[in-house]
Amino acid sequence: METWIPEVYWILGSLLAAASLASLIGYALRRGRPAHPDVENLNARIRSWWVMILLGGGALLAGRVAIILLFALISFVSMREFLAQSPVRPMERSLLFVCFILALAQYVLIAIGSYELFSILIPAFGFPALAVVSAMFIDTQHFLDRFAAAQCGLMLCAYCLSYIPALMTLRIPGYECRTPLLIVFVVLVAQVSDILQYVWGKLIGRRPIAPAISPSKTVEGFLGGVLCATALGALLQPITPFTAWQAGLMAFMIAIIGFLGGLPMSAIKRDRGIKDWSQLIEGHGGMLDRIDSLCFSAPVFFHLTRHFFN
Repeated sequence: METWIPEVYWILGSLLAAASLASLIGYALRRGRPAHPDVENLNARIRSWWVMILLGGGALLAGRVAIILLFALISFVSMREFLAQSPVRPMERSLLFVCFILALAQYVLIAIGSYELFSILIPAFGFPALAVVSAMFIDTQHFLDRFAAAQCGLMLCAYCLSYIPALMTLRIPGYECRTPLLIVFVVLVAQVSDILQYVWGKLIGRRPIAPAISPSKTVEGFLGGVLCATALGALLQPITPFTAWQAGLMAFMIAIIGFLGGLPMSAIKRDRGIKDWSQLIEGHGGMLDRIDSLCFSAPVFFHLTRHFFN
């Protein structure tokens, strides 16, 4: 048995217990307030969380290859959502093809553990290739807008997100064969921070942080979510190579950067006139709505861990 599997069972069991409690609360609310839109949305979110917990937990239990394939699929879906919002016209097939080939190559390099290549493939080689293909195969009307959208989508959805499975390439003394637990740590902290920022904002939120971009993001929700995520990170210290205060500090960083990263993603949606990136996930919107904070926090977490602990 993999040395990290027992912790995955424990965490997965805790998440399933939390989802069960949430389902009971949702059922009680639906009985008391039938057909209320907020209650229906809550129950839709809970159903989706069941699916996401089972898929993520199954990939962790299945092993390294399954984890890489899962995040590759998430990258492809979220990149497609992003590129579908390309200005003026649907993204040309040539750009889509190059973006998806580069994303596939990125995950192949992670699978073989080649840090020297996967860390530079897209910024050093992918962007020039994308520029050449763009110049050769798309017309010049609004060229910069469409080329910039392709670059941004590739960078955020493929390159940045790929740093989550790339955590398994780290060689941390005394933590060998347990690096998949770092994926659990960063994903849990980021997602709990997002959820609790929303919950605290609904409960006590009064002062919006960026009303023109996202009126639902409040100072109170931000502080409540970040503090709770920091506490969770400290509690998750046993599954990390960090001390308790280091785990809390890492979690604080993940929550802060995830929140800040969500602002430009919300600004893009406002610019495009959409509420969600798609309707793929019931109650949540698109894949990118669920993982946008990870696109910004994952590379920072990877490099901090690699620099100080590898």
